[in-house]
Amino acid sequence: MHLLKLFSFDGSESRALEIKNVLMRYFQNRLDEESDRLWDEGVLNQERLDQLRYKDLHAKE
Repeated sequence: MHLLKLFSFDGSESRALEIKNVLMRYFQNRLDEESDRLWDEGVLNQERLDQLRYKDLHAKE
């Protein structure tokens, strides 16, 4: 709702791009933190990453 209200004040393309970039950085930081945690806990390692590289994670098994 807050984002929709933001657009009601300034719905320009540049404003939308700015918001998109802010959101992308936020979620990238969260992903990095979670990846680091999994790596530190030993859940994620290079072998597991290599296995996931070619796996279609959207396919139903």
